[in-house]
Amino acid sequence: MKRGLKLMIKVKRVYDPVEKGDGVRILVDRLWPRGIKKDKVDVWLKDIAPSEELRTWFGHDPDKWEEFKRRYFEELSKNPKLDILLQLIKKGEDVTLLYASKSPYNNAVALKEFIDKILNRDDE
Repeated sequence: MKRGLKLMIKVKRVYDPVEKGDGVRILVDRLWPRGIKKDKVDVWLKDIAPSEELRTWFGHDPDKWEEFKRRYFEELSKNPKLDILLQLIKKGEDVTLLYASKSPYNNAVALKEFIDKILNRDDE
């Protein structure tokens, strides 16, 4: 990636209002959220979400957060769908990762952390 390219990656609940600055709105949950119309989401990358096994084990338990991230990052590092997400981000448009959970301990937050690490590594 080119140096100096400033990418804005945001994370927010899919139930929050759509805002002008959201850019490309990408749902990163495995399940479609109840009551959400398709026009509130630009791209649905359900295969970027944690495995069903990991999601069930974690259960949004804050005490399991660090271990969840470690396991999820391991899954992401082997996930070919990650390239699709990185291509969308590297186009230079703002991106908002969307999730349905009420918990701040969720896969979208972890995914943003993982992407930030990759992009910072690419800048070096």
